Amino acid sequence: MSVILHIETATKNCSIAISRSGAMLALKEHYSEQFSHSEQLHGFIQEVLKEAQIEMSVLDAVAVSKGPGSFTGLRIGVAAAKGICFALDLPLIAVNSLQILSENYNESNKALLFPMFDARRMEVYVMVLNEKKQIVKPTFAEVLSPSSFNEFPTDIQWVFMGEGAEKCKEVLDASHIEYRSEIQHPSAAEMVSLAWSAFKDKKFEDLAYFEPFYLKNFYSKAKK
Repeated sequence: MSVILHIETATKNCSIAISRSGAMLALKEHYSEQFSHSEQLHGFIQEVLKEAQIEMSVLDAVAVSKGPGSFTGLRIGVAAAKGICFALDLPLIAVNSLQILSENYNESNKALLFPMFDARRMEVYVMVLNEKKQIVKPTFAEVLSPSSFNEFPTDIQWVFMGEGAEKCKEVLDASHIEYRSEIQHPSAAEMVSLAWSAFKDKKFEDLAYFEPFYLKNFYSKAKK
């Protein structure tokens, strides 16, 4: 049996879970427009450990959502994950944040999945998977236009999900596109199976050098 702590902070949803051998034992999460991860994260970790009746000392690994996503959210989550791993000498598992989001889709019909996060202006971070969750195109940034995603076949359903999909509605409207507005944010609950597979395959990160997958450089507004 292997106990894994899961940390997901790539978006406005601060989400923590604990699992044993691929089965989730406890989950604590909260969505906030104010990105309150720094105030909530460590308290949530203590709460899920208490609910699962597990001591920090029995953890076998920590899994973290690596990005893309919010610069601040990713930094907070990765810093916490690395701190726990260093302190307890645990392996670190990193999971793509968009891949976590795609785990919300559980239908078997032939389709292409487009999990998306909102980036700047008319841009999204997106990856493309098939209905079996196999990656068709790894994470990339796309400036939305009527010709976006033309490289993919239109004879099968496209499923758009995540906050970024809202932007697509302004420029992409076709019969083969399905918008799943109920799938908005990644959750630590959807990390469990992905992290468990990585743990069994010993796909661990180099703890000293691991950094979040930001995809693009950080932009900040100039001070007045």
